Amino acid sequence: MEPEVILEKKGVAGVITLNRPKALNALNLPMVRALLPRLRSWAQDPAIHCVIIKATGEKAFCAGGDVRALYDLGRAGNTAEALAFWREEYVLNSYIGSFPKPYVALIDGICMGGGFGLSAHGAHRVVGDRYLFAMPEVNIGLFPDVGGTHVLPRLPGAFGVFLALTGARIRAPEAYACGLATAVVPSSAFAELEGTLCAGADVAGAINALRVEPAASAFADRAGVIAETFSLGSVEAILAALDALAAAGGPHAAFAAETAKDMRTKSPTSLSIAMEQMRRGPSLDLDGCLKTELRIVTRVAAGHDFYEGVRAVLVDRDNQPRWQPASLAQIDPAQIAAHFDPIADELEVLAPGS
Repeated sequence: MEPEVILEKKGVAGVITLNRPKALNALNLPMVRALLPRLRSWAQDPAIHCVIIKATGEKAFCAGGDVRALYDLGRAGNTAEALAFWREEYVLNSYIGSFPKPYVALIDGICMGGGFGLSAHGAHRVVGDRYLFAMPEVNIGLFPDVGGTHVLPRLPGAFGVFLALTGARIRAPEAYACGLATAVVPSSAFAELEGTLCAGADVAGAINALRVEPAASAFADRAGVIAETFSLGSVEAILAALDALAAAGGPHAAFAAETAKDMRTKSPTSLSIAMEQMRRGPSLDLDGCLKTELRIVTRVAAGHDFYEGVRAVLVDRDNQPRWQPASLAQIDPAQIAAHFDPIADELEVLAPGS
């Protein structure tokens, strides 16, 4: 059997290849445990000038963490093993964020959840023709983790808040416009870019030589509406503003109505947690955000909505989750705040070279 993640030295580059194409390269604990020590080794290896992360198959870079496996662990009463995955994944996310050499993510196909964590914190985020991004955690009773607390509220025009609360899917033009992607390169040129980097070319120069100008963002005409509504301070205020826009008619009425209707299908608890993440994130560095996310996921793993969401979307596939509480009006703000309280075993991260 082929390894689930392939780790190679190619010229002056360390090359990571996610290799679970049938599972859309979903990230699991063995993969995390293979990646982190190799990155630490490459950080200290003078022969390695940069690191490249890519994936096999055309469908996905990484569709996220293996949430079905995490669901099964929790349902079997083994939340400790599930939490070990999240803990070690967050340490890996932190390490990528402070990696001392150029870290180049070649992202094509689906990039969600854990794939975001493997790519978003590196300096070079190169996206291809098939790129499709979302942070859809509120659909399954989870929350936008793997550093979403850090990245999303920092995107301009409240676009990251919009992504966090809606799970909206975006393509390369939108990712480049908001800064999630640093360059757009044709998928057909990825192999050439990898070869050039492995041969020792200047990273920025090599990317610039192959980059193309993306098309206009599909959200360009809605940017003002998104900024105006999703910069409001609560989920309830955002929904009220969307409802008002929908009722008023005009060019954005349909978008507002559809967005509000869709948000009301999400886990009320997840929406409330995600909103609180967006409020707290700007005052925290990446490690502080990841520490916060481990606190949250410890509580979520002991709760109801994550298991109900995965059941509805991935297990029974009836898409009829029964959230508890069932509505935003039933949410207790104190219980949401308690998700962010310290835990006994806080996240500890190690800097490169340690």
